[in-house]
Amino acid sequence: MRTSANSEDLTRRIIACLDVDAGRVVKGVQFEQLRDAGDPAELAELHAAAGADEIVLLDITATAEGRGTLIETVRSTARRLFVPFTVGGGIRTLADASAIFDAGADKVAINSAAIAAPELISQIAARFGSQAVIVAIDAKRSPEKNILSAKDAEDARENPEPAGILAEVFVHGGRKPAGRHAVEWAREAQERGAGEILLTSMDRDGTRSGFDCPLTAAIAGAVTIPVIASGGAGSPEHFVEVFITGHADAALAASIFHFGTQAVADLNSLCWLRGFP
Repeated sequence: MRTSANSEDLTRRIIACLDVDAGRVVKGVQFEQLRDAGDPAELAELHAAAGADEIVLLDITATAEGRGTLIETVRSTARRLFVPFTVGGGIRTLADASAIFDAGADKVAINSAAIAAPELISQIAARFGSQAVIVAIDAKRSPEKNILSAKDAEDARENPEPAGILAEVFVHGGRKPAGRHAVEWAREAQERGAGEILLTSMDRDGTRSGFDCPLTAAIAGAVTIPVIASGGAGSPEHFVEVFITGHADAALAASIFHFGTQAVADLNSLCWLRGFP
């Protein structure tokens, strides 16, 4: 059951994502087999002009390479945008977040650093406001491995959905399991001050087979902050489906926009026709 009261009043958003490696936008399948998609600033401007409600730029190798986010890439992209702009990847401290905001971002997304030091969520929220902090969760289904917390295990016995979905959090660009259950971690992230959850299904990433609606609904039912669904977008109906059955407040996609498979304007038109203003 959907419990996010505040998000019911929000317009459903379509977000274009730019996965950046070495200053170029790339896209792969299940976080691997990356191929070049273009210049971040040019693509961001193109997607925004086409009707994307927001742009997310993720420096996908910053954490794994132990470096900070590419500030100049962020700055050059921000200069060309007129829609909300989120940046993630390589943000490990409050100073890192401050530098990203100074470069023109409206929000930051933190993932690995939030798992390693959850207090970072609260620090950024206290300085810049919860609305500026997105906690990104890269989750992979784990049917063979029970990583439920005691509370989730008890909830699962009474109600198999949503708490009964086994999905483990991964960090370092999807390379390392964190040993945390996605629903449990989403709850904690909200308690610590996160303003949104960016949920990426690693199983669906780049497959264009549709969003993981049950997993998205599980997260949406566990928190009261907006949930952004990511991973698996392949058609306009996938967006409508994740809004209806996944209870997502926003849906994010990358490859279908970068490679011309789907126009943002067409998605907006379909969502409007289906009752999502």
